[in-house]
Amino acid sequence: MAFRDLVVLVALLATSVAWAQGPAIPPGTIQMPTERHSWVDAPPSLPPGTKMLVLEGHPKQEGMFTMRLRVPADSRLDVHWHPRDERVTILSGLVRVGFGEVWDEGTMASFGPGSFYLNPPESLHYVWCVEDSELQLTGMGPWEVHFQGE
Repeated sequence: MAFRDLVVLVALLATSVAWAQGPAIPPGTIQMPTERHSWVDAPPSLPPGTKMLVLEGHPKQEGMFTMRLRVPADSRLDVHWHPRDERVTILSGLVRVGFGEVWDEGTMASFGPGSFYLNPPESLHYVWCVEDSELQLTGMGPWEVHFQGE
């Protein structure tokens, strides 16, 4: 085998090894396949039985966070507000949301899978998960829930 052929063979082998490994994942990338999900009990400010999964950041720290909540059917979160925008995507279930100082089912909007809503800072609102529901929340931390009158 000529030297030139040997160089070509080594180059081809090196390239095939690099392709087999795939491109390097850039620093800061977050990839979380479902088998790596670790659901935990949500804080007591959320309805009993609610589970939480933090996907990025930390909801109680400064900075961007994304988390998911699994909320049991017929769970209600009484009139409350947040100091920062709250962005919510409904992944499954049926969620109803209303605004104001008094719970009023007649004025609540309904959100099913794929729906999105944004609650602006300090807006009094209330939430009813009619069915078992999974929600994804994104916002800037720290995320806080303040109930009316607190």
